[in-house]
Amino acid sequence: MNAASSTHAVGRKTAIVVGGSLGGLFAANMLSRDGWKVEVFERTPEALAGRGAGIVTHPELFEALAAAGIAVDDGIGVQVDARVTLSRDGTVLSERQLPQTLTAWGKMYEVLRRGYTGSYRSGAVVARVDSDAAQATVTLQDGTRHHADMVIAADGFRSCVRAQLLPDVDLQYAGYIAWRGLVDESRLSPRTHADIFGKFAFCLPPREQILGYPVAGDANSIVPGQRRYNFVWYRATREEDQLPDLLTDAGGKYWAHGIPPGLIRRDVLDEMEDAATALLAPQFAEVVTRTPQPLFQPIFDLAVPRMAFGRVALLGDAAFVARPHCGMGVTKAAGDAMALAQALRGTPSIADALQAYEATRVPIGHAIVEHARHLGAYMQAQLKSDTDRAMAERYRTPEAVMRETAISRRF
Repeated sequence: MNAASSTHAVGRKTAIVVGGSLGGLFAANMLSRDGWKVEVFERTPEALAGRGAGIVTHPELFEALAAAGIAVDDGIGVQVDARVTLSRDGTVLSERQLPQTLTAWGKMYEVLRRGYTGSYRSGAVVARVDSDAAQATVTLQDGTRHHADMVIAADGFRSCVRAQLLPDVDLQYAGYIAWRGLVDESRLSPRTHADIFGKFAFCLPPREQILGYPVAGDANSIVPGQRRYNFVWYRATREEDQLPDLLTDAGGKYWAHGIPPGLIRRDVLDEMEDAATALLAPQFAEVVTRTPQPLFQPIFDLAVPRMAFGRVALLGDAAFVARPHCGMGVTKAAGDAMALAQALRGTPSIADALQAYEATRVPIGHAIVEHARHLGAYMQAQLKSDTDRAMAERYRTPEAVMRETAISRRF
């Protein structure tokens, strides 16, 4: 048995953050700023900086960045002024003015990682977490044990900590997937670039929904000509047969937790590109077919009844997974981190502070998940009856979709 190690420091509270993505880094930055000694354990052995796609920003996200001590400027993302919905033939169905900043996962990771100067361990796979009256303990797969005053589980939608603490709470498949991808603006034709690159764009063919917007490019550049266009394409997909087929690679291996983009079969990609050409506005068909490495993610719902377990707290997607229609994933995690830091400032008892945090954030998490379900009801209806589909169609006008998708709301 390996000897136990400890992050305890005399006169200084200590925390271990399980998960080194955006939610974990928000928490790590805020706690460090409040004088905590923080250690981050990230299970992925390689750097995370190149991962992810587009992120819609909200005022609450900028508030959280300020609370984390992160200074931002216009370089944080790409500005758009309008939203537009295209018809199947590529003409404009509807347009509305709505200024917004669109950023990329890599850019957010860069600024948060640069702001955090504490310990960050890659390849640290957590086996279990324990909590008692005196301390919290993280046991890694290598057998080492690490003690702290508090543990924050920010290890994502397939959280191993949540699975341990709430074994009966599981992800619920929503009945559809989202194809995603990034294409360099230099790869787009002049017409497509002029029509959609400077806008938050939508296309709503029957039984489908796609949206797209510009984000930073390679090395997080927002210089014109070096940016990218990010798309998200929702497609109804049966759980019993179609989804397992998509998650099976050319060698016959089934990737239940998500197939790596490079292992998606060529015939799956060909079918997807053919569907884009047949169903989408030509501008979006071009974006999809010129994307070098599309990927897809099954869409899930998840809501927990609790977020505090003694000296252990759940944060971000480890607690609540909302469908991406509301564009609140990163903002929700940032809001959790802000509420957690505030609760810890208000009482010397960590367990009491985490209970206060839970009381604040559980209702908000449920409200965000329900709002996202409402926005995704149309796609979920596509695998149901003709009546259900007809009812869903009545509420899916271009104006409604542009008005509600990825819009800031105070929950």
